Amino acid sequence: MELSDANLQTLTEYLKKTLDPDPSIRRPAEKFLESVEGSQNYPLLLLTLLEKSQDNVIKVCASVTFKNYIKRNWRIIEDEPNKICETDRIAIKGNIIHLMLSSPEQIQKQLSDAISIIGREDFPQKWPDLLTEMVNRFQSGDFHVINGVLRTAHSLFKRYRHEFKSNELWTEIKLVLDAFAQPLTNLFKATIELCSTHANDASALKVLFSSLIQIAKLFYSLNFQDLPEFFEDHMETWMTNFHSLLTLDNKLLQTDDEEEAGLLELLKSQICDNAALYAQKYDEEFQPYLPRFVTAIWNLLVTTGQEVKYDLLVSNAIQFLASVCERPHYKHLFEDQNTLTSICEKVIVPNMEFRAADEEAFEDNSEEYIRRDLEGSDIDTRRRAACDLVRGLCKFFEGPVTGIFSGYVNSMLQEYAKNPSVNWKHKDAAIYLVTSLASKAQTQKHGITQANEFVNLTEFFVNHIQPDLKSANVNEFPVLKADGIKYIMIFRNQVPKEQLLVSIPLLINHLQAESIVVHTYAAHALERLFTMRGTNNATLITAAEMAPFVEVLLTNLFKALTFPGSSENEYIMKAVMRSFSLLQEAIIPYIPSLIAQLTQKLLAVSKNPSKPHFNHYMFESICLSIRITCKANPAAVGSFEEALFMVFTEILQNDVQEFIPYVFQVMSLLLEMHKNDIPSSYMALFPHLLQPVLWERTGNIPPLVRLLQAYLEKGASTIASAAADKIPGLLGVFQKLIASKANDHQGFYLLNSIIEHMPPESVDQYRKQIFILLFQRLQNSKTTKFIKSFLVFINLYCVKYGALALQEIFDSIQPKMFGMVLEKIIIPEIQKVSGQVEKKICAVGITKILTECPPMMDTEYTKLWTPLLQALIGLFELPEDDTIPDEEHFIDIEDTPGYQTAFSQLAFAGKKEHDPVGQMVNNPKIHLAQSLHKLSTACPGRVPSMLSTSLNAEALQYLQGYLQAASVTLL
Repeated sequence: MELSDANLQTLTEYLKKTLDPDPSIRRPAEKFLESVEGSQNYPLLLLTLLEKSQDNVIKVCASVTFKNYIKRNWRIIEDEPNKICETDRIAIKGNIIHLMLSSPEQIQKQLSDAISIIGREDFPQKWPDLLTEMVNRFQSGDFHVINGVLRTAHSLFKRYRHEFKSNELWTEIKLVLDAFAQPLTNLFKATIELCSTHANDASALKVLFSSLIQIAKLFYSLNFQDLPEFFEDHMETWMTNFHSLLTLDNKLLQTDDEEEAGLLELLKSQICDNAALYAQKYDEEFQPYLPRFVTAIWNLLVTTGQEVKYDLLVSNAIQFLASVCERPHYKHLFEDQNTLTSICEKVIVPNMEFRAADEEAFEDNSEEYIRRDLEGSDIDTRRRAACDLVRGLCKFFEGPVTGIFSGYVNSMLQEYAKNPSVNWKHKDAAIYLVTSLASKAQTQKHGITQANEFVNLTEFFVNHIQPDLKSANVNEFPVLKADGIKYIMIFRNQVPKEQLLVSIPLLINHLQAESIVVHTYAAHALERLFTMRGTNNATLITAAEMAPFVEVLLTNLFKALTFPGSSENEYIMKAVMRSFSLLQEAIIPYIPSLIAQLTQKLLAVSKNPSKPHFNHYMFESICLSIRITCKANPAAVGSFEEALFMVFTEILQNDVQEFIPYVFQVMSLLLEMHKNDIPSSYMALFPHLLQPVLWERTGNIPPLVRLLQAYLEKGASTIASAAADKIPGLLGVFQKLIASKANDHQGFYLLNSIIEHMPPESVDQYRKQIFILLFQRLQNSKTTKFIKSFLVFINLYCVKYGALALQEIFDSIQPKMFGMVLEKIIIPEIQKVSGQVEKKICAVGITKILTECPPMMDTEYTKLWTPLLQALIGLFELPEDDTIPDEEHFIDIEDTPGYQTAFSQLAFAGKKEHDPVGQMVNNPKIHLAQSLHKLSTACPGRVPSMLSTSLNAEALQYLQGYLQAASVTLL
């Protein structure tokens, strides 16, 4: 694409159309942009538009399109074409900083994100002048420009907060500090001075405080991995200024908005984070400053109101206290009983209250409420912070703190008892206090794993939780119901089993509650209870104990999915899956109705899949229905195909990318259930599975390979007779997979199935070409993973077609090739093979080469006979060689940038391990002994003499053991 006015005009028109609400106009425009994004100059056209277009909407649209283009295409992936040509890359990096800094804020944000994506890949090696260019702009004095630089620096450096330590990372951080730390410190001081100068100018203060927030965030990122020498030397400057900003109060910066945090709150909460980081990680160096920060943050907590806009600030301030009180050498700050009482009374109790804003979220924004409350994404809520502070204080002062709080809990419960309908919030706070007091250690999987011995959890459960759940009206006091259900969930390991069994019908009943939070919690609690393990690793709650409740449980779960707001509720669907898994054959009588409801749901959500977890559990539930039913009645597979195939066809025809990998897994499961034939409905689909477009998406590869393996296993002869013209297509798929380092093992899975199941004559003409392809890949890029798969393949080939056929095919490609493969690959590398079945295949294959291949006995290959036997005994007896060359460590992980449905393995569609030599050979060591005995009877005297001359003593000893075990001798 040329950089011409005509092209700019075309691009403008198509960008306009992508904003059209009408899909018939929007989709073709999106498809057009997708089709031209590989062209040279495309990104430069977008940048020109965003700089020169007169239409602001087009400017913003071009900036978003550009950012997404960079996100999808900038990373260069091995084995894949480079999607942006080098001249475009250089031009982008040459212009983008200037463009970003001269654009309005809305566009600046998009370009800043694009710079950080490019920086993640190219900085520092391929973009060495990025930092200098950014730092130079600090001198401009224009805070629009400076804030652009700071925002970009933040998005570039924030990854230092969660990267693993490595030399590469240290080198990069050192480079950044050398160039950035001093200018950042100078900018910090200058900005603070300007704040005093402009103390009465509201609009100037807004810009300056935006800068200070970014500077404080950068401070956190640059100090996260370790305390840099520069910041240690300049701690006085930073900490004194941070402290004065914490205590600053400027009326001009206060906002009237009760919900949205203002600049002052955001800055103070970031400073609390920075102080907590130093208190936790660099406490020795930070010691001189700590007391004044504790005082300032304490005052902040006592004087800050209950409005939502202060939530982040209050929770970060409490988290600071929590991190301080856990450190042994700050213990003295909290020892005094009055201090503890004061913290409990002024900080913890007020921040545990259920506010009007929480009530609103509970009723009107339940999804967000659940996410924060159940999944722990409530890191920045007041309640979570107060709870962490209770845990922190309990580390050293468990007795006194529990004592202080017991009083509060009792008085709150008394208040509630006086007038439940008015005072229910008192009980809610009491339950929350008990929960935070009692839970010392918690995991998502097991709930509370360590509890406070001062709190009697069962007694509290029986007296205060059960009565709420036993009341006839499931819709009364929904918040307290949710609290009670959550209590069961959290303390499921502390409450005795008989109490859990009493709770199960109560939880099933609450699946009917109208409140989304209540029926979601009920589903989640049941799902967690069903995963608990008792003795012998069996489930704690058995299918027999659930027998009386099967029907009502299944009915209520599916009914809950019909409530407004819960039609795609992942917790309910996960509970459906877990119930099926626990109840097993008890669900068979209900399967016709269940599968009908599941397919209906599948059809509905396939129109617009938006909840990945819900979708995953739905497919898991379908797989469970199939497995459980067909285990009891294999013929039932047909009725599942009838129920599902119509929906599956629609999903494949409409190319619902998110669901296609799942559909292939369910189809594999169904096909593997068939005895030994392929129904015609599957054969009709077979040619479509070989279409290259399906194999372009990485998420499709594992399930598609498995599905083709099922086709080969069940109907190789049908394919050979009725679809022989498709064999080249099948091998084409193998060829594509084998070329990729990430997917070559999948190519071998397919090839092994072809060799094992296809009638030999149907693949005769392709055999030599297959080997040539494998050798070409070996020459171009030999990785450990490829070698392991290659070894398993040649040994499987040997087992299937005989050792002589293997030797002949190698030597037909190039004379003496067989000897080279033995010497350079099999003998030195066989130790790397892992996996029981894989080792067994290799052992049987090598035994055949040793004992059923005449050239091994009387040509120049004979010298390799003993080393090969030695290698085989090594495979049996030595530990596996799992060393991997350094440069290969990250080869297997396919990291696809941008949004692409990755492959999600369905646990309940799992494939049974298949052993191709299972029927032929039970014990490979005995098999070796018997085969050697047979060989020695055919040529007496030869085998013992070859053994005695060059097999080492240890290997010989092992071999004697095999011969004895097989009760044979060598002649």
